[in-house]
Amino acid sequence: MGIKAHLDRDICKEALTSSLDNRTNMQQYHWLDSLPIATAIYQFDEQNIGLISQNKAFTIIMQSFNDLNVNEYPDIFYMICGMIENGQSQYSEYWHSEKFIPYRQLDINIARYNKVDNLFIISFFDKTSEETNRINLRREMMTDSLTGLSNRVGFEDKIEEKIKQDRKSAVKSHDKFAIIIWDMARFSHVNQFVGTMAGDELILTIASRLNSNALVNEFLARLNGNEFALFMQYDGPDDVVKDAAGRLKAAFDQPCQLADLEIQVECAISSAVGYAQKDNPMDILRHAQIALKKAKHSKNYELYTSDAMHNVKHRFSIETDLRRAIEGDELSLNYQPLIDLETGKLNGFEALVRWNDASRGSVSPVDFIPVAEESGLIIPLGRWVLKEAAKQLKQWDREFGSELPLKMSINMSAVQLVRDDFAYAVSDAMRNANISGDRITIELTESAFIEDPDNARKVMESLKALNTCLAMDDFGTGYSNLAYLQQLPIDVLKIDRSFVTDMIRDKDKYSIVSAVLSLANSLGMKTTAEGIETQELSQLLTGLGCSYGQGFYYAEPLNRQDACAYLLANKFKEKL
Repeated sequence: MGIKAHLDRDICKEALTSSLDNRTNMQQYHWLDSLPIATAIYQFDEQNIGLISQNKAFTIIMQSFNDLNVNEYPDIFYMICGMIENGQSQYSEYWHSEKFIPYRQLDINIARYNKVDNLFIISFFDKTSEETNRINLRREMMTDSLTGLSNRVGFEDKIEEKIKQDRKSAVKSHDKFAIIIWDMARFSHVNQFVGTMAGDELILTIASRLNSNALVNEFLARLNGNEFALFMQYDGPDDVVKDAAGRLKAAFDQPCQLADLEIQVECAISSAVGYAQKDNPMDILRHAQIALKKAKHSKNYELYTSDAMHNVKHRFSIETDLRRAIEGDELSLNYQPLIDLETGKLNGFEALVRWNDASRGSVSPVDFIPVAEESGLIIPLGRWVLKEAAKQLKQWDREFGSELPLKMSINMSAVQLVRDDFAYAVSDAMRNANISGDRITIELTESAFIEDPDNARKVMESLKALNTCLAMDDFGTGYSNLAYLQQLPIDVLKIDRSFVTDMIRDKDKYSIVSAVLSLANSLGMKTTAEGIETQELSQLLTGLGCSYGQGFYYAEPLNRQDACAYLLANKFKEKL
């Protein structure tokens, strides 16, 4: 049995905090008072331990231990016993109390002072303030300052700690866990129209409602501005997770009241599930966010599946190669003729971007345009298309010896409208090519107006100031707002091919096309029909008063050389 077993711990504590009645010894060590750190000298034998002398700083620290539980003071007796048994002349320990209130943290250093008398000199470096500040700072770093919920860092930390505890525990609480993500739609509009203070109030209301609908064994976090996450553990089928997602969504069946405003909160909800014993919680969080992207488009609850990761990897691969293609000038343009249906003559071309990758082959715009929009590559891609299309129009002027009466139609993404200074980009392309604005038609989809109608109007007015023509592409396939249609400076409505192609066989589609043509005529707008593939369709649309047409009946999208040959075939040179 070691010497540590000889003394009771309560007796040790009393000995550590009580000086020996030996004034001579106390005077002998008066130099301790000149030391800036808490220092004391102890005498030890196998039957007793006693405080020989101490300075004021040491006294203050030792007295503070009276406020702590008996097991929460530095066990100097056992430290010294360990030194003796191990033959050590020095010993250091980083000690802290287990309780937060009162919390103490010390660096303890012990060294032999006099081997003959078994004296030990002990110093305490009080690190309590530093550690308390660190704990408080960490708590602040892990907490959302507005709602008081965990932020993303705190959420990740809580999840990892919970999973770690479950893996170590002999009794496993649950086999599975899930992360549900809730994202408010159009939150930026709230900030824009009612101000950031009202936006903060709305976030607080959202946090309160979500928290009220969370169960005791679930915890909630605010990941970013309008995105919240919930962690839950469960057993059995994944329907439990779907039910929890429905519970969160149900919290907003009733509008949120902000002063005199009622805001109906719409959201996207997704989730991902994992197994506590094998899955990395951070992977599951990432999977839930992948599913959230799909939920934002589908407007439905989405549970992550393995094909989603495959799709993400595929899209990321496309993004990497597309970035290289844009930087390396590896893209090209095709040009599809636009025909004036009344005269049968060529009115212009629509510029269509094409990507022929060395390893992938021909990549469809259906595949790479959405990736470009999501990644932000649509900005450099869109500017490249503008410059190349304008430059090509000027090149044809040079080849034919005069300015051709042609327009060049160029598609603009809704993402460009929001993120880019598009009017400047158009102006820059026109200036570099030395062409006028009346030769450029900018085509915008309905989504560009729906997302932010006020900003769309400003951009369109800037484009009209450049004398460009504006067309609404794929009209009728979205959520057309006729009030906005009347207010916006639109020159042309393009009727989507999904209505045009079958309008002869489908009476409903015929009625839709006829109604769009009447609407455009009443608003003083021109019309373009896409997807004309037969002479019969061309004649029918001409009879209905459609202005322009494009489709395989006239020509498929042509490369630069074939488009030039098409110009020659239409005898533009002779006419000029």
